[in-house]
Amino acid sequence: MNVILFDAEQPRKNLLPLTYTRPVSEIRIGILTIKQKWDKELNTNCSYSTKSYLSKKFPIKEQPDSLFINGSLCPTPALMAEIKKLKPLQALVKNNELLALVGEAKHLKALLDHEKIEFKQEVLNIANVWDVFQKNGEALKLDFELLTKNKKSQALSSSVTIIGNKDLVFLEEGAKAEACVLNTSGGAIYLAKDAEIMEGSAVRGPFALGEHSALKLCTKIYGPTTIGPHCKVGGEVNNSVIFGFSNKAHDGFLGNSVVGEWCNLGADSNNSNLKNNYGNVKLFNYLQNKMVDSGLQFCGLIMGDHSKTGINTMLNTGTVVGVGANIYGGSFPATHIPSFSWGGSEGFETYKLDKLFETAEKVFERRSLKLDATEKEILSEVFEKTKEYRN
Repeated sequence: MNVILFDAEQPRKNLLPLTYTRPVSEIRIGILTIKQKWDKELNTNCSYSTKSYLSKKFPIKEQPDSLFINGSLCPTPALMAEIKKLKPLQALVKNNELLALVGEAKHLKALLDHEKIEFKQEVLNIANVWDVFQKNGEALKLDFELLTKNKKSQALSSSVTIIGNKDLVFLEEGAKAEACVLNTSGGAIYLAKDAEIMEGSAVRGPFALGEHSALKLCTKIYGPTTIGPHCKVGGEVNNSVIFGFSNKAHDGFLGNSVVGEWCNLGADSNNSNLKNNYGNVKLFNYLQNKMVDSGLQFCGLIMGDHSKTGINTMLNTGTVVGVGANIYGGSFPATHIPSFSWGGSEGFETYKLDKLFETAEKVFERRSLKLDATEKEILSEVFEKTKEYRN
């Protein structure tokens, strides 16, 4: 069956700035992106129903009686079982929220012709930005089981110290670890193809390290943490998700945070993840256009794609950084830093698109990639959409 992952409007807006540059289903949680999970579980290549300015990079493949799945949902055994039962003009819903349907794109707006089937079990979904790190442990467990089923790990070096069950450490082809401590008491540890954990590092699972990514010397990781592909990470990281192609290569703390793609955290950049009064953390929400209570005592940094910090940057509890921001300075900046902002605690000016493109082209070249016209068009559209916040 033709499978399409659709962006529901409310979660998409709640997940900004992460969804300015990608469909909801391209968010990484666990080891894989949501789309990659569905591709593997359904043995298919899902397409997308998303915002028009993203559709050139993330196109839709339309056919009659397609299976549409809410892109904020991670597959679980119970959910997949119900989705696979759906017939044309049937919709799976939970608390009036559409989970899946068989039909056409026009049916996403109105289910007048559809038989509604209530899903009575719990779902694993991302409805808010903090869900990405809050629910990462559950997603890591499911992905580890999916990716390692009926497979054998590469041999682990004798220089590695294992605490807990050694069978919960899995190395894909080309992955390596030397003279480090891996603790699986809290969950599994997964190293993707050609990933590396360098000497002196200490890792508490659950943890995933993406393809061609590296933990630098003496890195400290507290799970549940995910580092996507092509990343370099050092210092201390606690319960965070880094999507991919981003670096936190030096000392400094990152906790209870989500970092997008093509970001760089300068040496000794630190974020707070706990308020001095131990109260709930509030952070900026794009749907409501105001600060909202996350209900969490621990909540750190949410950073959109292409954003960067200079050395010794300090970020307060519940800081939300948009796309393409450049932050520096010796004191705490505001907790909402709009997209394409350049500056710090003393104020911001607009980071002009041509300057961002210059930098991004160099960053892409380091990965043997090219910042093409489609990427530039998306960033240009985001620049226009976010003007109101810079003003």
